[in-house]
Amino acid sequence: MRWLPLYARSRQVPVSLAAVVISAVTVCALVRDGGEGPGDPRLPVLVLATGAMAASIGLSGQDPALDRTAAIRWVPRRAAHVLLAGAVVGTVLLTVQAMGQDMAATAFVVRDSAGLMGLVALGAALSGGQYAWTLPFAWLSFSFFAPPPTSAPMEVATWMLLPPGTAAGTWTALVLAVAGTAAYAVAGPRR
Repeated sequence: MRWLPLYARSRQVPVSLAAVVISAVTVCALVRDGGEGPGDPRLPVLVLATGAMAASIGLSGQDPALDRTAAIRWVPRRAAHVLLAGAVVGTVLLTVQAMGQDMAATAFVVRDSAGLMGLVALGAALSGGQYAWTLPFAWLSFSFFAPPPTSAPMEVATWMLLPPGTAAGTWTALVLAVAGTAAYAVAGPRR
């Protein structure tokens, strides 16, 4: 079990966790002080996206040559890293939310944290760990400024802001989570 603290430190997990907690507490404080309110999905999505982007810094190691020569199986560890990071991002928001104002339903948090971590993992597989944050940032930016969805393609494009239980939002998040996790687990971060 000595490898676990070393792995966490090499993947900058303490820094990522601090960023996730600070962003969640900050947004919850803004909501408490007269933010948009519990019906607006933009604030919880902003917390989840910030958390996923903060977790993205750990998707590539300090030394790619060392990672390639390691005598361990990377596929399950990479998949576990993505899944655990998504669970932590969602749990932090739900925990902070339980201590203050209710911002989002649990189903909404689970769906969006899974989809956003899938986007981050896909970004790491396509462009490396240092640029893994760009896919969720671009998609979030588009979702914030897109017109209200009136068609299925626009529902897919704005899946992050759809209410929980919406088929297009749920399926988009599921596809992103599975595809991103699988791509990252098998291929690893781009060098």
